[in-house]
Amino acid sequence: MVAATVMAALTFLALYNSREDEFRHAVENSRNLVAIISGDLARSVTRNDLSLRGVVADAERPETWTLSPYLRQRVLFDRGLASPITGDAYVLDAQGHVKASMSGSAYPGLSFSNRDYFTVQKNNPAAGLYMSNPYSSQAGNGALALALTRRIDAPDGTFDGIAMVSIRIEYFEHLLDNIDLGPNGGGVIVLDNGTLIASRPTARRGIGSNYAHTSNFASIASHPSGSFVSDGSLDGVSRLYTYAHVPGTPLIVGIAPAVEDVLADWRKRNMLAGAMTVLFGGAYVMVSWLFAFALRDKARAEAELQRIAATDALTGLNNRRAFDRRLAQEWRRAQREQTPLSLLFIDIDHFKRFNDTYGHATGDEVLTVVAERIMSGTRRAVDLAARYGGEEFAVVLPNTSLEGAIKVAEKIRKRVESAALAHEDTQSGHVTISVGCASCKPPEGGNAAALLAAADVQLYAAKAGGRNRVAWQANAAQSAA
Repeated sequence: MVAATVMAALTFLALYNSREDEFRHAVENSRNLVAIISGDLARSVTRNDLSLRGVVADAERPETWTLSPYLRQRVLFDRGLASPITGDAYVLDAQGHVKASMSGSAYPGLSFSNRDYFTVQKNNPAAGLYMSNPYSSQAGNGALALALTRRIDAPDGTFDGIAMVSIRIEYFEHLLDNIDLGPNGGGVIVLDNGTLIASRPTARRGIGSNYAHTSNFASIASHPSGSFVSDGSLDGVSRLYTYAHVPGTPLIVGIAPAVEDVLADWRKRNMLAGAMTVLFGGAYVMVSWLFAFALRDKARAEAELQRIAATDALTGLNNRRAFDRRLAQEWRRAQREQTPLSLLFIDIDHFKRFNDTYGHATGDEVLTVVAERIMSGTRRAVDLAARYGGEEFAVVLPNTSLEGAIKVAEKIRKRVESAALAHEDTQSGHVTISVGCASCKPPEGGNAAALLAAADVQLYAAKAGGRNRVAWQANAAQSAA
């Protein structure tokens, strides 16, 4: 499962990286488009500014205004101002009236003194080239335009009017119309104060609306260029915006392909890969778990077989084979660690007589009870109690001195005695046990059989001493050797 998870993670990491590549490619394409539009805008503004500088220079000469209207018009307005992107060009006097125009129209009765481009130049001698907000042109039958203006000063330095050229909004919209923005993509041209000049698709609030309050505009206005993903709050479409300020102008150009369009091809290419990864990864994990369950069941079955092979079926204690194996192991461990090893050999008193009196079925019940009392008398996990054969039991007590072994033996004897199992054909009237106890520190060259033999000898000593008692050997080391 870990292997499948790692493989799936690597696959999805590769898919994520390819997704990021799609975004980087989209940003790169958008930057190129922004650069193209910015370059066109910068050249147009620069060309018109050069023409306006000439208009200002000629308008500030008194002799210009002594010429005939035809010559004055030819002097003031050069051919650079006559282009498809511009409307009319004007010289306005200090009251905002048309003093001269490129078209020759006088526009009597019109005053433009309330326009932002006029008041800025009038109030700020250092305004330089000023680009206005979009407006409905009075001289152009209400067509949307914006103005490029420069201040005209009188010989004494006071305000004497402005030179102005109007630029049709269609020019900015045409720039956006000529690029492929994708099915849901967008493009904008705005002033650095947040005023919308042109947009594709058409903004709901229209040209001239202000977006300075939007969440991303503060960052756009304060950085020369950048990219970000919008949240789609304006029109419900999340877009990848790439923007740049047009050098030498207050204009900002933004190209914004929709995130859905950017990732459309990526999704087509990688949907199958992702689905196959999930499908085969899931199948691999499922097969792995099924295999793990099969191994677990097999391990449990083997463990159960081993337990059965090492367990006495009647009493539930370890059998003779398990006892012999464990005794040998503990003997070797005690030899290595130089720790004491003790052994109890237990026999039910007069058990043959009990079977003859009460029957073998009842005898089996007695064996089960005695086994349970032996188990309850050995609480440590390292101790091992076993049915040695017939009515005989044995207990291995690792790392236990003779004193400790005697205490365990007495506890077991008392527990069996307290069970009060009836046995009328004995002196006490109930079932009892005799216990032989032997202990030693296993010497080099000795063997566990000698310790077992020593415990067996003590068992016979307990029987000879009257039964229902514990007999022990003070030091079984010599016998074990």
